[in-house]
Amino acid sequence: MPLIGLKESALKLILFGGKGGVGKTTCAASAGLFLAGNFKTLLLSTDPAHSISDSLGQHIGDAITEVKDVRNLSALEINAEKALSEFKIEYEEEIKKILDTSTNLDNEDIESVFSLSIPGLDEVMGFKTIMDLMDEGKFGKYIVDTAPTGHALRLLTMPQLLDDWVKMLAKLRWKYRYMIKTFSGKYAPDEADDFLLNMKKTVKKIESLLKDQSRCEFIAVTIPEDMAIQETTRLIHSLSEYGVKVKQLVINNVIEPRDCAFCQERRKEQEKYISQIRKKFSSLNTTLSFLRPREVKGVNALSAFAGQLAQGDPVNRMVA
Repeated sequence: MPLIGLKESALKLILFGGKGGVGKTTCAASAGLFLAGNFKTLLLSTDPAHSISDSLGQHIGDAITEVKDVRNLSALEINAEKALSEFKIEYEEEIKKILDTSTNLDNEDIESVFSLSIPGLDEVMGFKTIMDLMDEGKFGKYIVDTAPTGHALRLLTMPQLLDDWVKMLAKLRWKYRYMIKTFSGKYAPDEADDFLLNMKKTVKKIESLLKDQSRCEFIAVTIPEDMAIQETTRLIHSLSEYGVKVKQLVINNVIEPRDCAFCQERRKEQEKYISQIRKKFSSLNTTLSFLRPREVKGVNALSAFAGQLAQGDPVNRMVA
């Protein structure tokens, strides 16, 4: 069966994820091309080892860039470290004020704490970048090529990490608020309190989006091999526990039946795993994607691959 429902107007965010090397980038880029025929589409990469540029055959980088020869499609390779740095610059005053009023740290210590790299916070800021772009509303579809499974799961569970970080700062702030009210009888919220409130709203907003099946979909990508199936099982289970339901699965690199002894033997081996996948994930819409004779790279190759995912549904590529 082909991938379904991607053109639903309510669906805004589509993430492709799975084990490294199974074809996530190719699937994401192809989906971007396919949807650009009907929607203004932004293709994003959250993988630190970005492959979108290689896949499209043009340099993308960390600024939104129009894809050459494709109308309605732009791409962006998110630089999480840069996003975190910009976040610190934007909210430096508020964060330092919280540390200054709520701890016994002197200015030098506050500077040291502020400059620390908090594990996972750069990935948090990477996703916040996606949310900020969606809030701008300049695109109808946002397609995300995620990092391999472990990174992808950290990205999708980032609301919890961000929530914990906000709670830690709020706890410090509460102690300061308590002291002020105790000695002066009243407390007037300031910009630091506004910052914490806005960050809390951001957490809820991201969490709500990720768990809303009408607005967000995670599509798992795998290949017919034992290790890939095992990792896909863990990925889907982990997402389910978090509240993200996977409805579709792409089995990539499937060998078509041919009059070739090697091909027949490989396909026979793959059939065993394909049957296992269908049984294990019987509730998912499963799409087979056949192994191509050449590397899927560049707009034309990606368009052909997109047509395969859509099972003959023509890709309206609208050359600019």
